[in-house]
Amino acid sequence: MRPVRRFRELGAARPPADTRVLLRRAVVLGGSIAGLLAARVLSDHAAEVIILERDDQDPGRTRPGVPQSTQVHVLLDGGRVQLDRWFPGFSHSMLADGAVLSKSDAIRMYVDGNLKVPADGDILSAGRPFLESRVRARALALRNVRLVAARARGLTFSGDRVTGVRYTADGDPADRVTDLPADLVVDAMGRSSRLGDWLEQAGWSRPPMRRVGIDLGYATAQFRRDDSRPGASTVQAVVLPGSGQRPGVSVLTAVEDGRWSMLLSGFADDHPTRDPEDFRARCRRLPEIFSSVAERCPMIGPVATYRQADSRRRDFHASRRLPAGLVAVGDAVASFNPVYGQGMSSAALHASCLSAYLRSGPTISAPARGYFDLVRIVVDAAWQTSTTNDLGLPHVDGPYPRGFRVAHRLSDLILRASVTDADINHRFLQVTHMRAHPNTLIRPGLLLRAVRATRARTPAAH
Repeated sequence: MRPVRRFRELGAARPPADTRVLLRRAVVLGGSIAGLLAARVLSDHAAEVIILERDDQDPGRTRPGVPQSTQVHVLLDGGRVQLDRWFPGFSHSMLADGAVLSKSDAIRMYVDGNLKVPADGDILSAGRPFLESRVRARALALRNVRLVAARARGLTFSGDRVTGVRYTADGDPADRVTDLPADLVVDAMGRSSRLGDWLEQAGWSRPPMRRVGIDLGYATAQFRRDDSRPGASTVQAVVLPGSGQRPGVSVLTAVEDGRWSMLLSGFADDHPTRDPEDFRARCRRLPEIFSSVAERCPMIGPVATYRQADSRRRDFHASRRLPAGLVAVGDAVASFNPVYGQGMSSAALHASCLSAYLRSGPTISAPARGYFDLVRIVVDAAWQTSTTNDLGLPHVDGPYPRGFRVAHRLSDLILRASVTDADINHRFLQVTHMRAHPNTLIRPGLLLRAVRATRARTPAAH
């Protein structure tokens, strides 16, 4: 039960009070949400925090380093709690600026066309640039945090530790490389992080990597909201393998500026395209609210598509040798199937792992294994949720972990029971919203209840 308890502790809502300065300077590579939250935590423990970010910081634009930023983004309850923990009042300010908070009575979730019973679990919805710009503003308002427009070029080492980073300032015509000393370097460079290359070049081993090939494609379209009231502000429709339909996850959610944002996904040879008519045709296979919005509301701009070949994780905890002075956060550690919405919430919990590690009185001159052990708990939880589902897709061919068949059958049992049983649905959403560890769903009493629920009559589609 230790992972369950530690996961709950990491998801605490109150900011820590027992902080002290341990570092002269910390450098964060990447101004993503993961990097910005890491900088917020480091502001409690470092005299100076510098974020190196190469992308344009215009709050109205998408960043090239986030190619999926045009797609639907929802902030699960676990991530929202953490953002409010590190930036008190953040959710309130987001809502004041136009973001949309969907509570249980405004959320509809479907499985194979069947409407699930309602359960608690709020969802905060906004465009990625909208959300990220507000996290950035809060982070850069801290007195000891600043951003440098630059491209990271590598790390500097001395003995068994990282001593800083090398960077080129944005716009430097001479492309000069500058060394920046640091007591701690944070890799927040995302799923395409070059950290493994830099470690290998310096004589260290790359962290072991695991991949699950998902061959995911999805498309997002924006629609102007009208005066009609569909009865929900966030809708999710899951189609499972074996249902007789193409599997996938679709999401419709209200966002800022009076818009609907709608995402449709598919796998292998069923990727959605940029064709608006193809988009609308796919909506007709979903619960009626999707086609109603797609046919009734004006589409704003083109359909945006995105592909992701795999889910991946870098197992730093399994590295036999690690240099001191180095940690990684967000997608640089693990990048999951994005249709489950775990990315931003995972990044927020990685920040909590960093805080717990720095408050534990670590030896800064030693590798940060305590941090990576904590991150493993968060990554294992999200990985277990997403890959158990993905490995059940007909086109995915592994690698299958030991006990996969049993785990998949139990996961499927809980999901199907959550359609009709309110208590099971509440517990299921606590896990999928990253408020609780997946192991809370495999208790004998709950599994027996799930068996009974699935034997009952399946409700009609709505």
